[in-house]
Amino acid sequence: MSVTRPTFRFGQHIIKASAVFLQTELSFALVNRKPVVPGHVLVCPLRPVERFRDLRPDEVADLFITTQRVADLMEKQLQASSLTVAIQDGPEAGQTVKHVHVHVLPRKAGDFEKNDNVYNETSMQEWRKRGRSQKRTVLSGSRKREHEKPGS
Repeated sequence: MSVTRPTFRFGQHIIKASAVFLQTELSFALVNRKPVVPGHVLVCPLRPVERFRDLRPDEVADLFITTQRVADLMEKQLQASSLTVAIQDGPEAGQTVKHVHVHVLPRKAGDFEKNDNVYNETSMQEWRKRGRSQKRTVLSGSRKREHEKPGS
């Protein structure tokens, strides 16, 4: 049985307990503050570790059991037909919060023109957050677009 905490650490962020909708012995889940789709949630280990490889086996097991439970709940609650479940492990993979977390995105037909465009959207969010100054070419569906980064 887990004990409810007043706050949770999520990398450099402090999360109020009221923002956490599920806590297990070793993990917690919260709604993403900048969702890519409605119901986009994050599942995190309680112990703040930066990389997936740094988790202990019991933390990996709890993280994925909790992810499965949350994914099932979100899919049913939002009447989604599918899920995107992903970990961005390291800065080159798009990780901006230095705390392992699993993204759970409930998916519905037509939520993106092409299903894989969800990855372009998550990349664009990270790109905007980082605020780099050079131009970047991003593939969107089958056509290329140039996006001006903030500050150029």
